[in-house]
Amino acid sequence: MTAHSVNYVIIVGPQGAGKGTQAAAVAPELGLEHVATGDLFRAILKTDSDLGDEVRHYYDQGALVPDELTVRVLFAHIQRMQESDPSISGVLLDGFPRNREQADALDSALEDRGEAISAVVLVDVPRDELMKRLTGRLICSECGATYHSEFNPPANGESCDVCGGSLYQRSDDTPEAVAQRLDIYYEQTEPILQHYREQDLLVEVDGNQEIDAVTREILQALRPRVNT
Repeated sequence: MTAHSVNYVIIVGPQGAGKGTQAAAVAPELGLEHVATGDLFRAILKTDSDLGDEVRHYYDQGALVPDELTVRVLFAHIQRMQESDPSISGVLLDGFPRNREQADALDSALEDRGEAISAVVLVDVPRDELMKRLTGRLICSECGATYHSEFNPPANGESCDVCGGSLYQRSDDTPEAVAQRLDIYYEQTEPILQHYREQDLLVEVDGNQEIDAVTREILQALRPRVNT
């Protein structure tokens, strides 16, 4: 695979839309590597490199990693990926870009390399459904098993099926906290969607279906746009 044949696919969606699940299912079918930004940073921090030192500097200060540095970390990973597994045709980016500034930084870096984004997938789920998915999560205080009050309730309704431990709801899963997270997502992501829509790169998929149905719809939309 030459450097200029890399496929860049972005998957976008609010918390609770299932984009991580879909990315993991879709990527191998298209010969792509599922790349989550958080995983990139964790990997680079384990290396003894100048790039790792730069990222560590921001992490140690509790500061956000600048967009330009995030892009450099991404391309360093892609280079390692190409060298270790030439059969991979590109990357499926999950978690980046998150806002218009990051999208512009990625566009600029790709243009410098003579490359471009192949497609952007939006896994779209109605807000009221997202609220149901995200506010119903229950976690066992003993073993960490997860349940959902509506979609995957414990058998007896009150305690963990695995160990009998008590169940609790995380503070960031309350309706107020979830609503705030979704507000931030829509505020930051809508400009990205419009940016890619204007370039005819955006593929909108109904995420309010069975998981397998969403996967099939994504694959059907992406196969004509991705060079395998």
